[in-house]
Amino acid sequence: MAAVDFRAEAEALFAYTQALRRDFHRHPELGFEEHRSAGIVAAELRKWGLEVTERVGKTGVVGVLRGAEAGPTVLVRADMDALPIQEENQTDYVSQNPGVMHACGHDGHMAMALTVARILSQHRDALHGTVKFVFQPAEEGLGGAESMVKDGVLEGVDYALAMHLWNEKPLGWLGIADGPTMAAADRFQVRIVGKGGHAAHPDLTEDPVLAAAQVVNALQSIVSRHVDPLEAAVVSVTMVQAGTAFNIIPQDARLEGTIRTFEPQVTSEVRSRFVRVVHGVAQAMGCRAEIDLAPLTPAVINHPAVAAVVREAAAEVLPDAAVDAQARTMGSEDMALMMYDIPGCYFFVGSANAAKGLDWPHHHPRFDFDERALPAGVAVMAAAVVRVLAQRPA
Repeated sequence: MAAVDFRAEAEALFAYTQALRRDFHRHPELGFEEHRSAGIVAAELRKWGLEVTERVGKTGVVGVLRGAEAGPTVLVRADMDALPIQEENQTDYVSQNPGVMHACGHDGHMAMALTVARILSQHRDALHGTVKFVFQPAEEGLGGAESMVKDGVLEGVDYALAMHLWNEKPLGWLGIADGPTMAAADRFQVRIVGKGGHAAHPDLTEDPVLAAAQVVNALQSIVSRHVDPLEAAVVSVTMVQAGTAFNIIPQDARLEGTIRTFEPQVTSEVRSRFVRVVHGVAQAMGCRAEIDLAPLTPAVINHPAVAAVVREAAAEVLPDAAVDAQARTMGSEDMALMMYDIPGCYFFVGSANAAKGLDWPHHHPRFDFDERALPAGVAVMAAAVVRVLAQRPA
């Protein structure tokens, strides 16, 4: 492909990208309910001449852009779902759907991917290969990637790319790492079963609340005492539920939370220790434990050769950007399922601007980002797609 100034083209289309993002933000939809969003995505892709398939993985959309010359296929993925959060921002694009909010940047991801599709459609005669744009539902723990994979979205795909707006870092920062970049995630549900009774006579009970409290404390020893300090792991109890009245010791207590790890051997060790700690502490407190430990997604692992090409693309279009080749987060992403057997790169685009108050964290009711990150992400992704098709990293 002849040299294309993707940064200039992304800037020229900023109003288009911004308008899409704000429309998606006004009308957020939860996982597997993204009917309006999917309709807009499909219409835009058809407008730019892509072959469109709807209802892939329930509510997902796939758009195929075929270049003039034969070559590999690059998958570009954007997630579509919002979160069950009541937005607290006061903007002219605030959520119009009570209790639902785009609090993680997926509105921006859709808008950027559509803009990349528009730009590359104008250069299809110079593309040596195919670009498969995948708009995925239900990324937020509901199995959207798995659903699309079951529907065959990975058929014929040689490389996979995705990006995420990142409010933990400022505008002008890019995270493009080799190897593990997002953690594997497990979800656990624990029921501690004891013997209830009157709160005035705890000696006649086996208190599951006390046992649950001891379990929560003991679980913290897994990372601090059984994981190599040079490795990374997280065990977080995020829900504790028990009891119906102030004067009743309940029959049971329930805990829920998540385990996050990068390396398979660490994952195995943490899971094993988790089961032993929960059962052991519960038994020591005169109770018993029921455990449901469910893997949600493996780690997102960037292929070094593909990540190197993305860094080259970033240097080309954003030479002043601060590129972090060590970027990692304990957050998880089911994009891992689309990259499990396919070489790919998942990268981050800094989107925070503290001076404007646009630095609230992801999943917060005040989350919003500096929209100047949108053309940056578009430029890097468009350039990365072209480079991957041309270089075919191995």
